Amino acid sequence: MAEIPYKIYLEESEMPKAWYNVRADMKTKPAPLLNPGNGQPLKAEEMGGIFCEELVKQELDNDDAWIEIPEEIRDFYKMYRPSPLVRAYCLEKKLDTPAKIYYKFEGNNTSGSHKLNSAIAQAYYAKKQGLKGVTTETGAGQWGTALAMACSYFELDCKVFMVKVSYEQKPFRREVMRTYGASVTPSPSDTTKIGRKILAEHPGTGGSLGCAISEAVETAVSNPGYRYVLGSVLNQVLLHQSVIGLETKIALDKYNIKPDMIIGCAGGGSNLGGLISPFMGEKLRGESNPRIIAVEPASCPSFTRGKFAYDFCDTGRVCPLAKMYTLGSDFIPAPNHAGGLRYHGMSSILSQLYHDGYMEAVSVPQTRVFDAAEQFARVEGILPAPESSHAIRVAIDEALKCKETGEAKTIVFGLTGTGYFDMVAYERYHEGKMDDYIPTDAELEKYFAKLPKVE
Repeated sequence: MAEIPYKIYLEESEMPKAWYNVRADMKTKPAPLLNPGNGQPLKAEEMGGIFCEELVKQELDNDDAWIEIPEEIRDFYKMYRPSPLVRAYCLEKKLDTPAKIYYKFEGNNTSGSHKLNSAIAQAYYAKKQGLKGVTTETGAGQWGTALAMACSYFELDCKVFMVKVSYEQKPFRREVMRTYGASVTPSPSDTTKIGRKILAEHPGTGGSLGCAISEAVETAVSNPGYRYVLGSVLNQVLLHQSVIGLETKIALDKYNIKPDMIIGCAGGGSNLGGLISPFMGEKLRGESNPRIIAVEPASCPSFTRGKFAYDFCDTGRVCPLAKMYTLGSDFIPAPNHAGGLRYHGMSSILSQLYHDGYMEAVSVPQTRVFDAAEQFARVEGILPAPESSHAIRVAIDEALKCKETGEAKTIVFGLTGTGYFDMVAYERYHEGKMDDYIPTDAELEKYFAKLPKVE
């Protein structure tokens, strides 16, 4: 076997030419989205008023395992892809573990994250359809930045509703979006009906992704020539993000490396779903059986403490209902610094796979996440995003278990982005001002009681 390099780079010719649709191999397909008005499965023509036509087809496709990536999107990918798969030798040495640790680094573009993989695809289809622009929400700001970049490339207008607490914590992320021509509004805002309603009901709130989604959808349907796009949760987004896992698998296969466990942070599911997709496909087909671990914040524990039920995708209850692990659409989490993981629900694809026992989930408190982030930064030379650091936390924990048992397991995790716009969070951690708020069972039960009654 060839000597394994510190970083495994793929040739341009090895880049995936098609996205992998894991739903084609799922034995139990994700439950359909439901029309919020009549409770019936949402039809393509009903979705067309919100989403781009081609994206509706991708959203509903449960059968095609491979969907070709248009050449124009592949040409854009070449600016920052393939991304490297890195062996964390320095971290292994620091931990004194026999485990072999690899991370797929997605932070090598201006958005600082994996989000650009789907943003450029969604902007491409909007432009192809002849639209004027798109609307969206963003939590930590990576998705908003990525979409602003993609819209600038295709000369589309971009309206972003940014969760208010992140808008205030991350002013420089906001300014990057503006640099690329996007308008950025803190959410909830007084510019929409649903925003004003939420402000009246929750005065002083820092907002949530569910709030921002409601405002973005209202704005899209109120402006001719606009459609709404989303950076996580939806089937189409996990499809686009499959380039992460496909590249990871190609790189591992080059050196005959078989992962024992694959770890990713989980908020709505975009990076986790993208990273694990080809490995999950093998697992579903009985070809391999790696452990797949989703890591979420203890302050927003959709998988580990949520209910598997139909729920609204947004706080304003104007979006379709999805069957997913949820904390309730009214749930507004504490102002956790992992802003991209503050969504009340989880991808229907990942929820079904978790429900069927194909993957595990753990939740971790915020201070332990930043402990891991700092440890990783000091030995691996990359300042990780708070979201990514959830995966780092559990990768370190699993590597330390290997130290106890003497097992040389191979661990792969997703380093989804960099943390250079998250210095307020790092400052609070260093000054001892970061808390580990965890909702009580009684608090969560209040939200569960409001879940829609769907037969």
